[in-house]
Amino acid sequence: MKTTLDLPEELIRKMKIRAATEGRKLREVVTDVIEKGLAVRTTSPERDHRVRLPLVHCEKKVRPEDQLTPEQIDEILLNDEIQWLNETNETAGH
Repeated sequence: MKTTLDLPEELIRKMKIRAATEGRKLREVVTDVIEKGLAVRTTSPERDHRVRLPLVHCEKKVRPEDQLTPEQIDEILLNDEIQWLNETNETAGH
């Protein structure tokens, strides 16, 4: 299939040099480069940008009633941030 692409001159030059040094047609080199580039991405783009948090292993077993809910964690983090802001303002003389 024929198509037209607007590619940087330097990229085309590098592919032409590769084709000449390997004794191949430019079409073959371009096809090879594109296929290899597409093969690199094995997961969906959404998964590539996910934040991976560390998994913390506890030495002691936690009873189900002692486990924190997401809401409790939010509250703890918010309180920590408020405390940090208050300490920062006190240090800055506010």
